[in-house]
Amino acid sequence: MAGWWKRHPYYLWYMLREASCVFITAYALILLWGLRRLAQGEGPFEDWLESLGTPGSLAFHALALPVVLYHAWTWFKVMPKTLPDTRLPAAAIVAGGVAASAACSAALLVAVWWFGLWSVP
Repeated sequence: MAGWWKRHPYYLWYMLREASCVFITAYALILLWGLRRLAQGEGPFEDWLESLGTPGSLAFHALALPVVLYHAWTWFKVMPKTLPDTRLPAAAIVAGGVAASAACSAALLVAVWWFGLWSVP
């Protein structure tokens, strides 16, 4: 059974999706650490923000972004299979999920900018 997931492309992509949880967990821990630093005050939080600009952190984020996007995309592709007796085409359900996610992300960015928590250069 060793290497069973390497024998078929479907299983390879499945295992890559399952392995993406490592990046998602690491990113969640980074955000939790930032929350902890925020609770400690402005100085520690600024130090945490500065650490996000290090080459190692930037490399991690550059690698994590496509992995997390792939993970999210596979969840959107599962959505039509979870809806019983739907009359909508699968592509419309997936597109609706992606559009809703993009709209929520845009609304969050606008809200953060509006309340002055992030400044657009």
